[in-house]
Amino acid sequence: MASSPEPFKPAWWFPGPHAQTLGARLLRPKRGLPSRRERWTTVDDDFLDLEFVEGPGLRDDALVVLLHGLEGSTGSGYMLELARRLAGNGVASVGLNFRSCSGELNRGRRLYHSGETSDLGWVVDRLREQKPGRRLAAVGVSLGGNVLLKYLGERGSSAALTAAAAWSVPFDLAAGARFMERGFARHYVGRLLRSLKAKVRAREPEIGRFLDLDGTLKARTFWEFDDAATAPLHGFAGAADYYHRSSSAGFIAAISVPTLIVHSRDDPFLPADAIPEAAMEANPAVTPLISNRGGHVGFVAGGVPFAPFFWAEDRIARWLADRLT
Repeated sequence: MASSPEPFKPAWWFPGPHAQTLGARLLRPKRGLPSRRERWTTVDDDFLDLEFVEGPGLRDDALVVLLHGLEGSTGSGYMLELARRLAGNGVASVGLNFRSCSGELNRGRRLYHSGETSDLGWVVDRLREQKPGRRLAAVGVSLGGNVLLKYLGERGSSAALTAAAAWSVPFDLAAGARFMERGFARHYVGRLLRSLKAKVRAREPEIGRFLDLDGTLKARTFWEFDDAATAPLHGFAGAADYYHRSSSAGFIAAISVPTLIVHSRDDPFLPADAIPEAAMEANPAVTPLISNRGGHVGFVAGGVPFAPFFWAEDRIARWLADRLT
């Protein structure tokens, strides 16, 4: 695989944060590598769908768990590109679809959210039990990055991972929610809320009585949606309580697994002053790659117009491959 340039230099034809964010989404290839889907029944009689990229040419002694962002899936472009880049370094991967994100709505009351780490912990522990000698790592993107960092902080030295990487993380959920209530970021919120509300409507007979349905469907901001739906569905007192207890910034100090964090100060999903750079620098287990530009899950490089090089996926894959040897 080609080596990624360092430090990150954005493509001149995608100069700003929104161009990086939206351009990466449009330009990433939509086709992935051959994969195998498995459905695992959870301890609460629900299910998780996992997408394995394994086979000839890929190591059988190492596996990387991939976690997607809000309303993403294992079919999201950044997930496919991460799997490709890992495979290019000889490493197998498995993408975890959070509940309701695999193309089929889940059965139980519980959905998924930024602080929900029990499913990840269960999957990692089961992968470890299936093949005890295999080295495991994980990558979390956006919401998945928040989940991963929180999991690592909760588990500390008992985390069953050799290495981890988190990319474009909403470290402070309250700050991010407020930041996205103004300017162009409202367009991202509108698109994501339409998807979330459609799931609530589809599951209304099962979950409607556990949330404020009217408030959920009228929500125009993340704060309003989380206050009406996410918080009551998952046992939080409200959006503020959910954000406080689920934000990964408060868990970074307890991380002991070698962890790469890739983030941009111009991320339109989070204000720059909410990036916990001091906490990252203070933890020797954490390697921060914080750039001034890159957008949200963007980091598109390349000198030729519309011939992109996906810097973050390449950098993350090579960093993890080095630590899984």
